[in-house]
Order: sequence, then structure tokens, then C-alpha cells
Amino acid sequence: MSAPDLRGLVPAIVTPFDDKGDVDFDSLVSYVSWMESIPGVVAIVLNSHAGEGSALTSDERADIVRVVKSEFKDLHVVAGVIGDGTRLAAAEAERAAENGADSLLIFPPPSAVRFGFQPGSVQDRYRAVWSAAHLPIIAFQFPNNTKATFNLALLLELCALEGVFAIKDGARDMIRWDTEVPVIREHFPEIQMLTCQDEFLLHTMWESDGALVGYGALIPELLVELLQKAKAHDYDSAKEVHDRMLPITKAVYHRASHIESTPAMKLGLVERGILRSAYVRSPLMPLEEGARENIRLAMQSAGVELGVRA
Repeated sequence: MSAPDLRGLVPAIVTPFDDKGDVDFDSLVSYVSWMESIPGVVAIVLNSHAGEGSALTSDERADIVRVVKSEFKDLHVVAGVIGDGTRLAAAEAERAAENGADSLLIFPPPSAVRFGFQPGSVQDRYRAVWSAAHLPIIAFQFPNNTKATFNLALLLELCALEGVFAIKDGARDMIRWDTEVPVIREHFPEIQMLTCQDEFLLHTMWESDGALVGYGALIPELLVELLQKAKAHDYDSAKEVHDRMLPITKAVYHRASHIESTPAMKLGLVERGILRSAYVRSPLMPLEEGARENIRLAMQSAGVELGVRA
């Protein structure tokens, strides 16, 4: 297998809906066109957490991949695979492949977040997805405070599986990041480490190969700039970008629940003129009064361009 090169920014984009809650494919195409135009964006992720993938039907997930890939043939498209059962995940992966996906991001089964998993079940899930789709695989490392997180031994086993070429690391544990990344690099130097730690990007971008983040759905330009400064080992410049972003980070991520980042980013994308509607599907809910204005002011303070396509 020839591994894709995702050394850069890989935004996990939101899914645009119209005001009735249906997928707005016109806005989706316009949104992806804007993403593709930004230097440093090397791929996009569809149907992820930020994209409300679990709130989409299987037909919608397939159609989203098909529409995006048919419009943007040269853009690398990563499809999220979120089904709980291994057979469901394999079928979802196969359908994504049939509709043009270039690689896959495998989520742990939703049930594992609460209940954990039996020995061997994770490896079985990955083998089934590879057998069904034969697409390159990104392993998704969940937060350390869930039962779906992988210990280092399991991560090393996954790196050795056929098809796996990258890890999306979202453990949100800086001790684990600092101690485990060097071990993974020693044993599997070809594995691409992609940070997805939206709130800890300044720390993790130094050692990562790229960033696969939902945050890139809103301000990809600033995340590209931060990544480039970090990879150049220019701490002062990277810290300046981080500090410029911090009001936006607070408005989007320093909230009662991390899940509120998607409705927050949609509000910001409406302010940027990228989306026509900030509609989110239940169980996501609209944010409190004043949230949109706070996000707009935070983006203004960071010099983010508003009304891009208004």
C-alpha cells in the first residue's frame, strides 16, 4: 500500500444543513472549494465528530463522500467510519470506498467509550475494515478519560496492521503524548502522527507530522500558520499565533461540553460568509444567546477575515 502524505493541516469539516435540517450540498461544495484554496490544507475529513457523522444516515454519509469527491477529484478525502458493530463499520467503509474516499478514519465503537472493549476486538475491527475497503487507515486515539482510549501496547499493535499509516492522537494527556510518541517513532518511523488536540495545539504540533483537527473547519489559515511555525521550531512566532487564536479557542472549545464546538464553529462559519445556516441536528442544540457575537468578536480580534463569500 502506498501511504498518503498528510503532513500538513487536515480539517475535519462540519456538515452544512439548510434551515430544515437537510444536507445543504451547495454549501458543502462551496465550503470545500474554500478549504481547497488554502495553502497548507492537504486533505479534509468528512462524516467525523465535527461533521455530525453519527447524526447522518448511511445514505447521507455516502452521498457526502460522493458529491465532494466528484467535485474535487484531486483533493484527498478521508471518510470517518463510526459504526458500532464491526460488520456495520466494515459495510460503512466499503460504501465510502465505492463513493470515492481516499482513506478512512476509524472511530472506536461508540459503546466502547463507556464500556471499553475486549482483548482482540479493536484489531478485529481494523482487519474487517481493511478487508472490506482496502483503503489506507488512520487510527483514532480517543481521550484518555474514556474507556475507548488505546494503551501504548495496543497502539503499537495497530501500527503493525496492514493498511494503518497514521494515528490521529486525541488522548488529551500531555504526559502520554511526551512519553509515547517517541516510542511509536522508534518502532514505526513511517507512521504519521497527527495531533487532534484542539486545545493543546501549541504543545503537540512540535512533534506531530500534521494536524487532523475539527478546529481547522473554522480557521484553517491560522492553524496552518501555527503548524508551520512549530515545524520550523520558531517558538516565539508559534506562541504569537497561539495567543492570537486563544480568544477563538475559548469561544469555541472552553465551553460546558466539548460537543458544543460544532455549533460554535457553525456560527463562526456563518459570520465568515462560508455557510448560510448554523443549523445542527439533535442531540446537538443551538448555543446560548450572545454566543455568535462572542465568536465574531474573537475572530475579529485575531484578524480572521469575515464575510469571505458573503
